[in-house]
Amino acid sequence: MNSKDIDIMLSEGEGLRIEFKSSFDNKVIETLVAFANTSGGSVLIGISDDRKISGITTNHESVQNWLNEVKNKTTPAVAPFAEYVDYKDKVVVALTVPESPVKPVSMRSKYFKRVANSNHLMNTDEIASEYLRTINSSWDYYADPEHGVDSLSLDKVRVFMRRIEHHTGNLLIIDPLEFLAKLEIVRRNQLTFGGFLLFARNYCLISDLQAGRFKGESTIIDSLSLNTDLFSEVDEVLNFIKKHLMVEYIFNGEPQRTEKFDYPVDAIREIIVNMIVHRDYRESSGSVIKMFDDRIEFFNPGRLTSGITVQDLLSGNYVSQCRNKLIARAFKEAGLTERYGSGINRILNICKNHGIVPPVFEEIFNGFRVILYKKKANVTEDVTVNVTVNVTVKRVEALLEIIRKNPSVTVNEMARRMKVNRRTILRDLERLKLEGKISRTGSDKYGYWDLI
Repeated sequence: MNSKDIDIMLSEGEGLRIEFKSSFDNKVIETLVAFANTSGGSVLIGISDDRKISGITTNHESVQNWLNEVKNKTTPAVAPFAEYVDYKDKVVVALTVPESPVKPVSMRSKYFKRVANSNHLMNTDEIASEYLRTINSSWDYYADPEHGVDSLSLDKVRVFMRRIEHHTGNLLIIDPLEFLAKLEIVRRNQLTFGGFLLFARNYCLISDLQAGRFKGESTIIDSLSLNTDLFSEVDEVLNFIKKHLMVEYIFNGEPQRTEKFDYPVDAIREIIVNMIVHRDYRESSGSVIKMFDDRIEFFNPGRLTSGITVQDLLSGNYVSQCRNKLIARAFKEAGLTERYGSGINRILNICKNHGIVPPVFEEIFNGFRVILYKKKANVTEDVTVNVTVNVTVKRVEALLEIIRKNPSVTVNEMARRMKVNRRTILRDLERLKLEGKISRTGSDKYGYWDLI
């Protein structure tokens, strides 16, 4: 690190990976822990919060004592890298830590992560999620304290085994319970959460899925309520949707007529499978599917994982992090998914080949929604839709970055920097509020924005 690096950091201000501190104290250690639990970062000691250069008057022994204190107060021990930088006749010490491969890291039993330009005290669920991610596991691999192996339907397990045989071409000559143990669906004679969801004999409370066919926006003319095993849910909800699709019969001289639905059935199946595999089953709400005259809406509890954005999803520029690894593996073994993270592109390609407009993918409230439209696409419309979506997404991301760097920024300043009118900025801000990404504290004139 050199003086030019510090110039850049000062111009950008505190953020996800940078913090300024006048002196070394427990707050420095707290920030280093937050960095280690997120994506790494540097604390520059000798620079105040208002970016004034105070410098430090200390020696190598003192800095070594800082490093020892960091190690002693953190679990697992954090070992920062210290650099001395001469800056404008002052000495600044940069303490840098990478993202920890073992998470979560704590400071005296308190866990922090970096959110925007501040440290966030992690709650129990966040701590558990980081721990599970570290041990390469997930919630669905843990033992279900409420259900035992006797809660399973062995007939459903046998059907699952036949699916694998059909998919792989390999004969499975093994007892169903032995097979479940081999796949770790049953671990140490205990049924996992994922195992119960996959093969529940009867009622399964946490697999709740509701589907409805609406006339207009509010009148339900048919509905389906499911609390069963996940494989059955895929089949039953797909049959319900197909029942309400318009179908065209095409006769092309062959003995068998060809059916063409007004929506691409393969895309619907892909969306349903993705819903069921990636849902957050720890949420109290269930999955909801609404069929309208012009569209189908699929809502799933659980937002995107690991900081992935919708734009990342559409561009393919991300590393897939599966929320339910056991369930995802089971669906993959049965041939219902090809590979992790590949479903979005398949859905887009299927819709394009079917001749309808691209579906909408969005995070709303505590979940994720896909909207599949019946509207036919033409070349002009397709280009316009994609350009509009991409421009909007990029503008919103740029807006969040402006707020991140300056929470007190005004609407007029946002509009000037984004080169759009004030009305557009207000619309984008309202959207971000509704999505739960920002909030406003204080008056329009003297208040500030909070990133959530």
